[in-house]
Amino acid sequence: QVRLVESGGGLVQAGGSLRLSCAASPRPASNYPMAWFRQAPGKEREFVARITWSDTTYYADSVKGRFTISRDYARNMLFLQMNSLKPEDTAVYYCAAGTSGERGWGQGTQVTVSS
Repeated sequence: QVRLVESGGGLVQAGGSLRLSCAASPRPASNYPMAWFRQAPGKEREFVARITWSDTTYYADSVKGRFTISRDYARNMLFLQMNSLKPEDTAVYYCAAGTSGERGWGQGTQVTVSS
């Protein structure tokens, strides 16, 4: 039931960086995990990164060392810093409240990485 709005997607060349933002309203409970998922054309939605109430983070193997998830409690914001982007990262990225979006999903923001 949390409304989430992503922004920051765009077109970038391989090796470049993007920072995705997600604004939440009303304020999510501070003990909710928050996460990023992505869905490429013709593929299932997949887990990217998750951050817990204690700021413990989890990442898909495919993005470890390249992506960083963070949370700004005061601004009700979730972020995903994406570095060293690869064409395989091309997808619509969704922010999620709860472990797997059970508290709400954003509308998605397109990330396209060219070779």
